[in-house]
Amino acid sequence: MRTFIPKPSDVNKKWYVVDVAGKTFGRQVGKIARVLSGKNKPIYTPHIDVGDYVIIVNASKIEISGNKRTEKQYLHYTGYPGGLRSKSFQHYLNHTPDRLFRNAVWGMLPKNRLGRKMLKKLFVYEGSEHPHKAQKPESLTLGS
Repeated sequence: MRTFIPKPSDVNKKWYVVDVAGKTFGRQVGKIARVLSGKNKPIYTPHIDVGDYVIIVNASKIEISGNKRTEKQYLHYTGYPGGLRSKSFQHYLNHTPDRLFRNAVWGMLPKNRLGRKMLKKLFVYEGSEHPHKAQKPESLTLGS
């Protein structure tokens, strides 16, 4: 028996919408990264993008355990002396929750051309509305 290697034309990509209101941030991000990379499918192949499209709604209503909402810091270095900047999880949640999800998912995807292609299939929205009705996304429940 020969090993089945899917061709890019064999891959059927679906659209999923995930409502993350009241869910735990880290658990949701890990499961979303699996769907984007295609690891939830039996035809997963590391060198081919077999993952699906994911739409995240209610991103600003995500939960995080403990005191991480105020104590978790995201660091950014500007490149200049004394240019280390830090912002809290709460700051990103209030201003740009899409960056929280994008950065967290990017940390779980491969760091190459294929990973960048996978990340382009992620769409994050603060509220419950999204402009992807024409793709007929299916609802996806990822657990807690």
